[in-house]
Amino acid sequence: MKRENRVFIEKNFIVIFKAYGKAHLPENALKLFHRMDVEFHCKQTVKSFNSVLNVVIQEGYFNLALEFYSNVVDSKNFNHVHPNGLSFNLLIKALCRLGLVDQAVEVFRGISLRNCVPDNYTYSTLMHGLCNVGRIDEAVSLLDEMQVEGIFPNPVSFNVLISALCKKGDLARASKLVDNMFLKGCVPNEVTYNSLVHGLCLKGKLDKAMSLLNRMVSDKCVPNDVTFGTLIDGFVKNGRALDGVRVLVSLEEKGHCGNKFIYSSLISGLFKEGKYEQGMQLWKEMVEKGCEPNTIVYSALIDGLCREGKTDEAKEYLLEMKKKGHLPNSFTYSSLMWGYFEAGDSHKAIQVWKEMADNNCNHHEVCYSILINGLCKNGKLKEALMVWKQMLSRGIKLDVVAYSSMIHGFCNAQLVEQGMKLFHQMLCHEPKLQPDVVTYNILLNAFCTKNSVSRAIDILNTMLDQGCDPDFITCDIFLKTLRDNMDPPQDGREFLDELVVRLIKRQRTVGASNIIEVMLKKFLLPKPSTWALAVQQLCKPMKLRNSGYRDLLIQILKLRTSDFHRLHFAAKMKVDEDEPVYRIATRCDVQK
Repeated sequence: MKRENRVFIEKNFIVIFKAYGKAHLPENALKLFHRMDVEFHCKQTVKSFNSVLNVVIQEGYFNLALEFYSNVVDSKNFNHVHPNGLSFNLLIKALCRLGLVDQAVEVFRGISLRNCVPDNYTYSTLMHGLCNVGRIDEAVSLLDEMQVEGIFPNPVSFNVLISALCKKGDLARASKLVDNMFLKGCVPNEVTYNSLVHGLCLKGKLDKAMSLLNRMVSDKCVPNDVTFGTLIDGFVKNGRALDGVRVLVSLEEKGHCGNKFIYSSLISGLFKEGKYEQGMQLWKEMVEKGCEPNTIVYSALIDGLCREGKTDEAKEYLLEMKKKGHLPNSFTYSSLMWGYFEAGDSHKAIQVWKEMADNNCNHHEVCYSILINGLCKNGKLKEALMVWKQMLSRGIKLDVVAYSSMIHGFCNAQLVEQGMKLFHQMLCHEPKLQPDVVTYNILLNAFCTKNSVSRAIDILNTMLDQGCDPDFITCDIFLKTLRDNMDPPQDGREFLDELVVRLIKRQRTVGASNIIEVMLKKFLLPKPSTWALAVQQLCKPMKLRNSGYRDLLIQILKLRTSDFHRLHFAAKMKVDEDEPVYRIATRCDVQK
């Protein structure tokens, strides 16, 4: 066209810009935009500008998009390009994707000064950006603002907020927004329902999620793979993988097919719940139905077999997946390596480690942690130290598991002080690398075994100061020491009672509740004063609404033998007579 001196129009270039976008070549689009006027004598307008800006943003080059926007809008060479509403929408999108929400709000507030009016897309984009940084209340206020401005929200606007609230667990406000949708004439779509199903699954309200699925169908909104996948994943995460399988059966009865992600989630869940036969049966059904397993599904199966101690069978499936062209990933190899270590076969575990390197599969921190943990458990402390040094030299981040494993290895080798050095290193690190309850229990057990009870108490004090709650293993370590190593032997009642009081005073109610549960199961009843403190803390109005606390109180009431104490608790609870706690407490013949 140029050689024949044909006249170029902007539409010619916009077609090519779109083609560059489909070909994932945003740099070429930028170069051509700058050549339009000089080389082809075609003036750029806001249409070609928006086309290129959109291509750059779609490819995820947000910083480049901001630079391009600034170069064009602020340049004297492009004074004929005047941004319009779409330009501002794209600019706000780029800023939000970069997390520069305050700047996006500033651009949004300045739109009216440029003789432009925000539309649904503008509001939805900004609301999405605010929700992504946790500023949901500001996003909700924008919904009210747009209605005041006469812009009626569309389903996209509502879905942005509903999704954010559901992820946060605020289902009450999410359901109110759904009601608001209906009032505004917006019909909830599959995105709306999928968000609500996801929120209910996060809360563990799976039966309500199933009911919502039925309502979705009655509202003539067809559930899709995301709906069923979310629901099945919810069942798996809540330890109800068999119910997830029933959902899959229902899905297939309606003409849908389970995808690889659904099968991998279910197979992994069944194995984690110890349902080996059901897991293998599902695998066979998947293969029979023509659903070709990929790396993810194979990895779930291999991990499950290793959990069952069937490492040789897992190895066979690893060879099968490689023959079918599916490359094992770090998770696949890590599962097999862990399985061999658990079976006490460190030689084969190390072979798997070497196989990873031979297949150019990167050793990430989890793989290193499994290797260190396995070597330490098998008494190979020197080898574990070599791996530890290799991690440090390669700049690989050490995680809590790696530190805890090395500390355990030192303690088993009677080198507790070297373990303490690593422990102090952890305390000096960022919050992500702070010792967890497993780390503390390793050191507590080491000092108690050496009969260094005072050192163990120091570790316990550090544990409480660092915000880590003791668990039942912590209790068992001290109870065994007090019973076997003290003269005279102690039952540990006073020790645990004092621990409960310390936790309650620090407002660590969950930790205190766990210790009380241990005491009750071992028939070591807390003092009356401790009961009073515990009940007072547990029965605060906000905590009473939490079903977990209420269930714990029900358990406490059932375990107590004194009817007087039951009535005392019921009076403290100040709950309605239809509450389970009240009914249990008044199930005796003592005058109220």
